[in-house]
Amino acid sequence: MLSWNQPQEYMPMRHSRTSAFVSARSPAPTGAGGGLLPKRDLAAAWFLVVLIAAPAWVLTVGQAREMGIEPGTMGMALPLFLLLWVTMMAAMMLPSMAPVAITWVRGIGRQSSGWTRTVRTVEFVGGYLLVWTAFGVLAYAALALTGDLVEDHPTAGRWIGAAAFLLAGLHQLGPLKHVCLRHCRDPMSHLVRYTGFRQPVRDLRVGVHHGAYCVGCCAGLMVVLVPLGVMNVAAMAGLAVVIFVEKLWSRGPLLARVVGVAFLVLAALAPFQDRLLPGLQGSMPTMGGM
Repeated sequence: MLSWNQPQEYMPMRHSRTSAFVSARSPAPTGAGGGLLPKRDLAAAWFLVVLIAAPAWVLTVGQAREMGIEPGTMGMALPLFLLLWVTMMAAMMLPSMAPVAITWVRGIGRQSSGWTRTVRTVEFVGGYLLVWTAFGVLAYAALALTGDLVEDHPTAGRWIGAAAFLLAGLHQLGPLKHVCLRHCRDPMSHLVRYTGFRQPVRDLRVGVHHGAYCVGCCAGLMVVLVPLGVMNVAAMAGLAVVIFVEKLWSRGPLLARVVGVAFLVLAALAPFQDRLLPGLQGSMPTMGGM
């Protein structure tokens, strides 16, 4: 069951700034039914999520159709790549991080109004996207390196793909994934901690902090875009579904482990199955021609 738990009782706090985020228990976003927001607010919040994510998907799909799937950075300069990357991350990550974002922004709305509320909301979203932008710089460097290797040594693509699937699988099964996924699945306890962050730019720090956990949770999944193709729409959609279900389904951790095992299987098959590596297909010869 996919759900957000409803806080049952708000605790009295010495500081009013924390009351917007603190409940008598620390609910996880899965398992018990209900929601972090009342039904009316929840419907409006999801409408806003769709309103933002849908155009991001439209832009991503349109650009992918124009560019196709090729190794490396496909000739893009870093600024253009980062623009596309952030758009992709908005499309893929927004639905799964909506519980935290909506709850924190709702708290901002209770504490401030007008331009102050707008600035604080922009700080929070900007902090989250800043972390993914930094990760995008690393992704660009990795794609540039692998693209050059495939261009100079076409058969290297098989081993690059195998290594990427191996890293992704180990990450899915490793402790970093476990810690970060637990954070993303139980955000309320961390929202309580965030209320202790001091101004200035507290909301920016909250966005950066949550974004860092999000990157830690999803980095392995992003690695497989190297062999599958960074502009592979089918791969992006599949990963977005995995990310969403991992974070919001009651058996999300089990799914994470299953996906990790699947990546390890793909790592073993990659050197022998070129069709598993559309993002590394240059002028790769067949295994018989090696």
